[in-house]
Amino acid sequence: MNALDSTSTRPYLIRALYDWCTDNGLTPYVAVAVDETVQVPREYVKNNEIVLNISFDATSSLKLGNDFIEFKARFAGSAREIMVPIGRVIAIYARENGQGMAFPLATGPSEGVSPSSVQADAPPAATEVDPSPTSEAKIVQLVPANNSSSASSASSASSARDDDPEPPEPPQPQQGKRPSLKRVK
Repeated sequence: MNALDSTSTRPYLIRALYDWCTDNGLTPYVAVAVDETVQVPREYVKNNEIVLNISFDATSSLKLGNDFIEFKARFAGSAREIMVPIGRVIAIYARENGQGMAFPLATGPSEGVSPSSVQADAPPAATEVDPSPTSEAKIVQLVPANNSSSASSASSASSARDDDPEPPEPPQPQQGKRPSLKRVK
């Protein structure tokens, strides 16, 4: 089997980074390039992209398959079914520290195909990005949350949980003051 006949590494890397996030107590987020094959709440899509919280607490029935990421999540209190073709995932990263991996957006047809468009005679969808210099590839750069330039991109992201606020900035130690507890009744 040569490299052209093998399956895409993208679903395996997504599962590995999801496991890494959960094993380390971090919140896994996926950035998705939205098109007609992606089933997400369109009201949360900005610039044809959406960021989804795929943590255990934010989803139910999560399936990280080779062709699709599928789960149920609540948006503004109502349950929605989410289905994202693997080829439309442009990044997976930890919310808390921004560590993760970005992927090139597949050009042409999506790596995964929508269930409604599957035909028995259809050839398999393209799974690799065209490496020729004329192909247009979108580059995604993840910036740590504590960087001031990431504030605008982090505020435009949507998550699968509507009650999941942006992570607070870590408290800065104050010089000369000793921390104390306050009793609240």
